[in-house]
Amino acid sequence: MDNIQIRKFNDEDADVVKELFTLGMSEHVPSSFVHVLKQPLTQMVLMCMFCALLTSSKSFLLPVLAVTFCLAGARQMVVYMFNKYIESTLRKDLNNISETYLKGKDSCFWVADSDGRVVGSVACLPAEDAPGCLKLKRMSVRRSHRGMGIAKALCRTVAEFTRDRGYGAVILQTSVVQTDAQKLYEHMGYKKIREFVVPEFLAKILNFTLLEYRLDLQQD
Repeated sequence: MDNIQIRKFNDEDADVVKELFTLGMSEHVPSSFVHVLKQPLTQMVLMCMFCALLTSSKSFLLPVLAVTFCLAGARQMVVYMFNKYIESTLRKDLNNISETYLKGKDSCFWVADSDGRVVGSVACLPAEDAPGCLKLKRMSVRRSHRGMGIAKALCRTVAEFTRDRGYGAVILQTSVVQTDAQKLYEHMGYKKIREFVVPEFLAKILNFTLLEYRLDLQQD
């Protein structure tokens, strides 16, 4: 952390922040695909298809090819979900970070700067569905700089900002496949308060669950 500075976002950081977010989200495609394969519905469909084709064709080749194509289709569906989320996030707030996060006194966006290079980011703003809380968002650390305490420093920055603004807690949401993020937040004192399935149709089919965490803060 010797060469790492946590500072407020400026407009020159915009392209790097968007790249950082896109790369970070894309990393979760493989683990999300594994999550899909572990679902009972997925396994049942693949097994039924394999047995039906094996019985009708009297050959292993056709059912194996069919299952392979289905797996490829499932992976493309996961990629589509992530691309859709990335595009939506870029459009909603990361294309205009200053307007979204820097206009109000109770919201902010920070970057982790390593010798002039942005290697991490985090933001917060008032939580719409949790009065008295700020919501931590857009946490990301470049893969080459993980394990250096940057994510912890970003978490502490949000907690200090939240306390200084007189809010009682920080909340955040992460996905069931982001196990490293879950470990980080729990290490920082966050408690899991609920689980829920993403409302989009594909997410419901795939049982793609989000986890909500909360960090209660002691006021000075």
